[in-house]
Amino acid sequence: MFPLLSLNEWWQFLGTAEQVFWVIALMFSAFFVIMFGLSLLGLGTDSDVDMDHGSPHDFHLDKDFSAFSIRSIIAFFTFFGWTGVYLLSQESSVWSTVLISTLSGATAMFVVAYMIYKFAQMEKSGTVDVLNALEQQGEVYLSIPQNHEGKGKIHIVIDGSLHEYDAETKGQSLITGSQVRVVEILENEVLLVEPVILELEK
Repeated sequence: MFPLLSLNEWWQFLGTAEQVFWVIALMFSAFFVIMFGLSLLGLGTDSDVDMDHGSPHDFHLDKDFSAFSIRSIIAFFTFFGWTGVYLLSQESSVWSTVLISTLSGATAMFVVAYMIYKFAQMEKSGTVDVLNALEQQGEVYLSIPQNHEGKGKIHIVIDGSLHEYDAETKGQSLITGSQVRVVEILENEVLLVEPVILELEK
């Protein structure tokens, strides 16, 4: 039988590559557990990591589907780390381990992102009638490009609860924080909005 190693001895016994993969695996597994716990408490977030605030050049597999969110990125590194730990324990080469671990992480990332997308679509379609957003006011969350050149996002209260929708405008671009009014419902529940002109009291 092999003698039991202390944690420090075990760590020193590992190679540099193994140490890196173990750190990634343990750190992002902890993040995963925290996110899961927050979800049980109703405090989790599925926010997209929007690199350029609604640019038409975002990386999308499908309309309104974003591959990047906090949970999908955590899933990527969790699977990347544990796959690497396993492969190196089987004496795989570092480069093949990095390649296979990256593919494993990418698969996990897209699966999680797609699940989040589908759940969001089910929640949106099953709990609120988007037609009730017509003529309602909301606030721009991610800036909206001008003249239908791309989509942004707005937050709007419908039937007493706050919802997030993709939005376009046919006028000037609208920055985050702008107050807007919904004037039309476009395809795929995209809201057409216009700025709200606040009149100053005389």
